[in-house]
Order: sequence, then structure tokens, then C-alpha cells
Amino acid sequence: MNDPSAQPLVRRNGRPARVPRPQATPAAPVAAGPVLRPWLRAQSVNVVRHAAALRPFADGEFGTDAAAPSRGHVQAVNALIVRLRDLLIRRTRQVTDAGELAKRQPNTGRLTRVLVTKERAHAQVRAVETVWDFYFELFGQRQSRFAPWLLACDRIALDCYQVAFLGVGEAKPIPAPPPFSYMRTGFSPATYRRSIPLRRLGRQLNPFPLIQLPYHRLVNPWTLGAILHEVSHNLQNELGLAEVIPNAIARRLRAAGLPEPVVATWRRWNRETYADLSGLLLGGPAVVASLLDVIGRGPATVLAYHPRAPHPTPYLRALISVELLRRMGFTGEADRFRAMWTRLYPDPTGGTLPRPLLATAARTVPLIVDTICYQPCRVLGGKRLADVLPFGRKEQQINEEAARRLASGNDPGIVPERFLIGAARIALDNCLARPGVIARNFYEALGRR
Repeated sequence: MNDPSAQPLVRRNGRPARVPRPQATPAAPVAAGPVLRPWLRAQSVNVVRHAAALRPFADGEFGTDAAAPSRGHVQAVNALIVRLRDLLIRRTRQVTDAGELAKRQPNTGRLTRVLVTKERAHAQVRAVETVWDFYFELFGQRQSRFAPWLLACDRIALDCYQVAFLGVGEAKPIPAPPPFSYMRTGFSPATYRRSIPLRRLGRQLNPFPLIQLPYHRLVNPWTLGAILHEVSHNLQNELGLAEVIPNAIARRLRAAGLPEPVVATWRRWNRETYADLSGLLLGGPAVVASLLDVIGRGPATVLAYHPRAPHPTPYLRALISVELLRRMGFTGEADRFRAMWTRLYPDPTGGTLPRPLLATAARTVPLIVDTICYQPCRVLGGKRLADVLPFGRKEQQINEEAARRLASGNDPGIVPERFLIGAARIALDNCLARPGVIARNFYEALGRR
């Protein structure tokens, strides 16, 4: 009997002996060539075709009407895509070359080289695809039912740029392309400035200003003071005020003897404060009503202070705009807005606002408004911001006449595009027409420009 399993158990020292098991016969090696060679070829084909699909956009691809992306916008995006694809194409060639070497001699080193180059190429493909997809979605909105709304917002933003660059006291390089608007549901208004790295683009530089608007603002155009605010963020940079404004605020408040923590806080708030004040100069008193729509919330929110927040606390934010209204000559409107705001929030000490910030507000708010809007500025050609973006009683009369025309469905005429936001607000607040009629006429009027 040669079968070990058939042998009797032998006990040693009272313990059973271990029976050896039969050894498995090793399998014959399988040739990988019939599967490996096609697989190596497929890796190159996959990445090359993926890269080729991320091609620049064609003229007219997103329509040819007025709402379509302009040639300048498409060219700017294509320049970014082409630059990224150059590196991608080099990566795909490395995959192809590595695959050819591995097919001729499939040793471990060459096969590993295929895997590594393939992984790098796919990472680069995904990076380019992120950029391509971002602009594909933005441009694609111009083929949807929302295209006329977005076109209207583009025209308002362009008007803001035109009045600013024509109003300065010295010639400046012409920014191009102009801002581009898009809709994003579930988010607040926002902007992405020109030539800053965007996380959504893999830290690539954004080629033109983007104005993000939520659906609910577009539905209610009298709340689109947000456009003027977001455009103002871009103008602060493109007019050369990004460093001028915070430094001027700090100097002015220190000279007035205000505590350093108060100075530091207002300096941190400079961008949002500037955007509120510039937006008001661009659109007039109705912009204040639009702002209060947004910041008028529960007392716990309005009176809360967040040490690193870029926005002024809502309670103070309203008072800043009211002060500018007064300086613009709209004293009656300023008094009414202030009375309403202090009635809504009669006890500002009930929140978490630091006492020094609140106690000095009566001094700091006028100083902030004067510093940003009423002091001559070298980068504005020696002009004041209030002179670059003039808005007074004459402009308000234009807004009021445009409101009556919008409400009746008549062409508002040569009214600047940015004024139509105020006209819509005036029409709504005075019940000159039903809200739906005002909204429809607003977009139709801007669509005919």
C-alpha cells in the first residue's frame, strides 16, 4: 500500500503522528500573449481617443444668436484648452510608445512602464476634462430656455464696465472678454474674477469674469442688484483698487484714533463693503431694497459676528448703504430705510457683535463711505468713485420713468441697462403691474438691445 492516507496511525509518546499530504502538481504556465497584446494596444487607443474628444469648441457650437457665447469668450476658453491639451498629447504619446516596446518584449519593466504612463495620462485627461466640462456646461446654458435671462445679465454687466472705464480720469487697458453670466441653483450669487486660479478648473487661471446667479434671483429681476455687486468685485481689481481700498481704510481709521481691532475688522471687510457701495452707485436707491431682501433675516443671523467672515455683519452692512444714500443726496430715502431697519432690529446689542465695533459704528460708517466713494484716487485718474459712477436725482428720474414704461409694456428707450434693475424694483414696490408682467417686460426690454 503506497497511499499514505491508507497507512495506520502511529502514536509517538502518546500523540498521533502527522500524516503527510499529497503534493499538488503545478499547473503548466499559460501564455499571456493572445490577451496581453490586444490589451496593450487598447490602452493607447483609449487614452488617445479620450484626449482627442476634449477638443476646442467650434464657432457657433452653442448657437449663433445674441445669447450665444461671444467669439471672444469661446476663443479665451479654447486657448486654455489647447494649452492643457499640449501636455496631454505628450502624455498619450508616452503611453503609445511604452505599449509598442512592451509588445515587442513584454518583460516586467516594460509592462510597468505602460501602467505608470497610462495612469499619468488618465490623470491629465481628467484634469483637462474638468476644465472642458465646466465651460461646456456654462456655454450649454445659452441653448436652454434661460438663455434670454442670461443675455440680459450679460448686458447689465457690460454696461457697468462701460460706465466705469469711460468715467475714470485716465485711459486704462480695455478688459476683454467682458463678464459672462450663468445660472446655478441652490447657491448664492458669486463671482470668479479674471486671471485667478479656480479650484473648479484644477487651479487653472479663469480667462474672463464669471457672474454666478441663482435661479430664484433670475425669476425675480428686481433682486438682481446682485449683478451690480458681483461686477463691482471685478471692477475693484480691474480698475486697480484691490490694494488701494484696504490701505486707505486702514489709514483713515487709524488717523481718526479708532482701536486697532476695529481698524483690522473694517480692513478685512473692504471687498464686500466696496462691492455694496459701488453697486449702489451703479444702480441707485432701489439697490438698497434689493440688498435688504438678502440680509434681512432672523436677529440671531443679522446681529452675529464671525471673526474671519469677509462680509460686514448684516446689521452694519445695511447702515453703510443707508449712509451712502444720504451722501448721494437721497436723504428722505435714507431716513426711511434706516427707520425700517432699526425697527426690525431695535436692539443690536442682543447679538454677538463686539462692543467696540458697535460703539464706534456711528463714527466708522461715515468714514468708510467717505474714504471709498468721496476721496480722489490716483488710480482713478484723480477722480472720486462717486464721480466715476455718478448717480443722483436726474438718474433716479430716469429710473422712475423707465419703471412706468416697463409696467405698461412700452420700450424704456435709451435707459442704461443697469438702470432697469432699479426700474423693475420701483415698478414692483409701487404696484405698477403684476410681478410676472414686470419680469417679462424686463427681459424683453434687455433682449431687444
